Amino acid sequence: MADKVNLTEALKKHFGFDKFKGDQEAIIRNVLDGNDTFVLMPTGGGKSLCYQLPSLLMEGTAIIISPLIALMKNQVDVISNLSDTPGVAHYLNSSLNKAAIDQVKADIRAGNTKLLYVAPESLTKEDNVEFLRSVKISFYAIDEAHCISEWGHDFRPEYRRIRPIINEIGRAPIIALTATATDKVRTDIKKNLGMPEAQEFKSSFNRSNLYYEVRQKTKDVDKDIIKFIKQHPGKSGIIYCLSRKKVEELAAILRANEIKAAAYHAGLDSATRSQTQDDFLMEKIDVIVATIAFGMGIDKPDVRFVIHYDIPKSLEGYYQETGRSGRDGGEGICLAFYSQKDLQKLDKFMEGKPVAEQDIGRQLLQETAAYAETSVCRRKMLLHYFGEIYDRDNCGNCDNCRHPKEKIQADRQLVIALNAIAAIKENFRSDYVIDFIVGRETEEILAHKHHDLEAFGSGADEDENIWNPLIRQALIAGYLKKEVENYGLLKITPEGKKFMKKTKPFMIVKDNEFNEDEDTVLEHDGVTGALDPTLNSMLIDLRKKVSKKMDRPPYVIFQDVSLEQMATDYPVTLEELKNIQGVGEGKIKQPYAKEFVNLIKRYCEENDIVRQADLRVRTVAKKSMLKVSIIQSIDRQIALDDIANAKGIEFEELLDEVEAIVYSGTKLNIDYFLEEVMDEDRIDDIYDYFKESDTDDLETALEELGEDCSEDEIRLVRIKFISEMAN
Repeated sequence: MADKVNLTEALKKHFGFDKFKGDQEAIIRNVLDGNDTFVLMPTGGGKSLCYQLPSLLMEGTAIIISPLIALMKNQVDVISNLSDTPGVAHYLNSSLNKAAIDQVKADIRAGNTKLLYVAPESLTKEDNVEFLRSVKISFYAIDEAHCISEWGHDFRPEYRRIRPIINEIGRAPIIALTATATDKVRTDIKKNLGMPEAQEFKSSFNRSNLYYEVRQKTKDVDKDIIKFIKQHPGKSGIIYCLSRKKVEELAAILRANEIKAAAYHAGLDSATRSQTQDDFLMEKIDVIVATIAFGMGIDKPDVRFVIHYDIPKSLEGYYQETGRSGRDGGEGICLAFYSQKDLQKLDKFMEGKPVAEQDIGRQLLQETAAYAETSVCRRKMLLHYFGEIYDRDNCGNCDNCRHPKEKIQADRQLVIALNAIAAIKENFRSDYVIDFIVGRETEEILAHKHHDLEAFGSGADEDENIWNPLIRQALIAGYLKKEVENYGLLKITPEGKKFMKKTKPFMIVKDNEFNEDEDTVLEHDGVTGALDPTLNSMLIDLRKKVSKKMDRPPYVIFQDVSLEQMATDYPVTLEELKNIQGVGEGKIKQPYAKEFVNLIKRYCEENDIVRQADLRVRTVAKKSMLKVSIIQSIDRQIALDDIANAKGIEFEELLDEVEAIVYSGTKLNIDYFLEEVMDEDRIDDIYDYFKESDTDDLETALEELGEDCSEDEIRLVRIKFISEMAN
């Protein structure tokens, strides 16, 4: 049939396009010829056309199986607007009433309907199966086909039932389409759909216009995001968070900071979700804060940034979500915030799931962590994950390529790793291999008696941090591969075997270090948030002078963190000073506050400092209401542990809040509680320690006082001391 059709004319007639993109024409010819087809095409590549055009040209109705009601409605509207035939496209799902379903069936019987969009759950309903048996079906299209695979980032058990239902309804060619799938997932999809001989069409995953960056996630992540958005005013963006609670909180914070933002997650009613989508498309709002429930049905070409507030559970999910930016070929900034604590949290969520599911989830998480921590070109690493070779060393459009790390020679270490993998018969994953190389006698290694092998511990004298990046970069270089069927087992390639016999130079870069205790300086497009060391030392000198004059330790004037932020943000008015961490109304009223802003103002003028955009990061009411409520409770002399219970927070969290209140300049009297829980001598000892000490650091205090005092006691007296001395 394909030979008889002039596809370019048909494309122009039905869709108004002059030419096909990429493999579209070859894919459509394959479908028209009645062959099973597998399409791997990144977001924005034009997947929908691959089944929409053939359905209009073939006899019968094409069944399009899709997981999302919003996506179905969107596509039905698009096709209906392009065609003169009423009822040319319909959807069948739980949102329709009986009258609407009857109309759909009538249009199909009349031969008007060329595309029928069905959710997998609706497809399996007995009366739908019965009806579809009586219909001439041109072909089946399975959209978002990665949902079939347990190794896919969005596995849906109901997708596993598609093949048996197709057999029940009646055989016809199948086209499976996905925007993201590794070799393992592709194999799984084809096997499950019973189409092992399907012709594969695989487009490049390289989106050269997308800029990839991973940043350290610090306690100031909300502020970092607000700064970033204010540096890209009026541009459309999506921020992905893992929890609905965080989505709501962050959207509220953005709105409080005059950013047009809305929340989107599956817990909102469908009318609200639909309105939010429309507002985003119509640019009434600039930023959507969402869970991964958002975006699959959104065809907005000019999303300029996608931010991952939390690192995603898999690289496939990450790739698909970042793929929603820059679909028009214009700027697309993909920014992810990474913290190992978040990774541990995701790992913990898997507890209680079936063991096989936990195993898959953990391996996918490891791949995400590898991507976040690597110093290698992020584009090269992403494309390698999807089985594509990117042969440039520097893409020029990711953080690692813009700020490359020094390479180190590692051919000798690669030989050690290859020999170790060979010694354990190429039958283990990278974490086991590393344990074996460094000589770690784990339970698993002892069980396999691998500690008796000569190669055990052969890399014990090397820097332990070299092995993870070395294995990842050996995979990219083609010396190793991961076996597809037994996901994650390291195998030596023919190239790797050659290397073992005759080495050649092999250079690697060590991983980025994500130190949870350090804040990092962030950079994109020349915008920096760097601490000014000259101003910082001037502020420290002024603090010394004020502390001497007032006979108070320097830290009760301003904490180090407050001075560092002043030397980064350059506040030149008392109003701006209030936005500095640890500075509240109480501090602003102190006579010395004016001295600090005057010094900063003078410094900016003398050195022609161009300050960043006037950023006032406001917190949302909920947080400040908690503080107000705590202050009121303490004024009423309610015991602190009772306040914590009433607020539903841990005692340590309450102390965090109380510390923040007194450090920012509000005076609190907690003597009533101290007298209840501590004896007077102990209070005096701790108080005197802080009076004499040049630091308020808790760990230092614990070293000095820890034998006699608990951490909570030290914190409580420190609150009393700061409140009385600083405020």
